[in-house]
Amino acid sequence: MKVMGIKDIDKFFEVVDSCKGKVELVTGEGDRLNLKSKLSQYVSLANIFSNGEIPELEIVAYEKEDIDKLMDYMISRNN
Repeated sequence: MKVMGIKDIDKFFEVVDSCKGKVELVTGEGDRLNLKSKLSQYVSLANIFSNGEIPELEIVAYEKEDIDKLMDYMISRNN
């Protein structure tokens, strides 16, 4: 799923950390980073963070419950 316009990075990673299964960031080269790993979170921030927000990410979640949780976050942050 594409995730766009993340301004509250702490809240985004809080939601990722609360997921039960694996949540991965897909890089432009097609590599997958485990976003539940703090090291991967820091690496992903260093590579894509600019101007106080993350413009767009492609993430993969494997558990339906986690997909729903991430979708709820994306919907609620825009309201």
